[in-house]
Amino acid sequence: MEPDDQIMEGPGERRVAEAAERIVAEGRPRLHRTWASLVATALLGGIDVSVGVMTLLFVKHETGSDLLAGLAFSVGLIALLLGHSELFTEGFLVPVSTVIAGAATWLDLLRLWGTVLVMNLVGGWAFMWIVMRAFPELHATAAESGARFVDGGYTLGTFCLTVLGGGVITLMTRMHHGTESMTGKIVASVSAAFVLAGLGLWHSVLDSMIAFAGLHAGDTSYGYADWLVWLAWAVLGNVVGGVLLTTALRLVRSAPVLREDAPATGAAAPDPGGDA
Repeated sequence: MEPDDQIMEGPGERRVAEAAERIVAEGRPRLHRTWASLVATALLGGIDVSVGVMTLLFVKHETGSDLLAGLAFSVGLIALLLGHSELFTEGFLVPVSTVIAGAATWLDLLRLWGTVLVMNLVGGWAFMWIVMRAFPELHATAAESGARFVDGGYTLGTFCLTVLGGGVITLMTRMHHGTESMTGKIVASVSAAFVLAGLGLWHSVLDSMIAFAGLHAGDTSYGYADWLVWLAWAVLGNVVGGVLLTTALRLVRSAPVLREDAPATGAAAPDPGGDA
């Protein structure tokens, strides 16, 4: 695929074009996975994030520092990166760009989003049960941390926290595709984890794992019904932040590449076994 002359005028624009090409090349197999592959990859994504939550809770318990706990959570995002698993909020920039390029349909996108979100939560729920049985000393920290989100209220302020959470993760995805350096990608993951978890932004999957830890520990101020209401609020804000705040603006800049790529990618055969 040759980007049009306008986007090839300078080295910075060429890098944008190359990143857009990589995004579509990755998104095509992700959106055409078989059901079994999609479910397994999403379950692993929930488990990978939960490993980060386990380290977050442990560091929070030992130090009482949210910033250090947020840095510890980077283990989970690095596991997602190197393990090629799937996280719900990583399904904004790449899949939406792929649909815009004509390499998949909006129905494929909804299938991806729905399956990944549910399986992330299932995998995380099971893993956090194991964590709470293995580390009973974390029960109080887990219950307190979970209540911070689920009992946080539904205000403009908390909605903005969800918007920022979705935007930060999508920015991390864009940074991953802006470089071919694995070191650079890991730095992006660590930075995003620090901002997301260290600053207490609201993330539908990450904070659900913390809420699950509290529910498994028992004696929480919230229940599963409260968590479900909170989840709907968090998902809405994450989608607004990931799709409108970050992805839409990136699509405007990459539009010439995506338009030129559309005929070729639209005719490409699905790859059901591609990695995230």
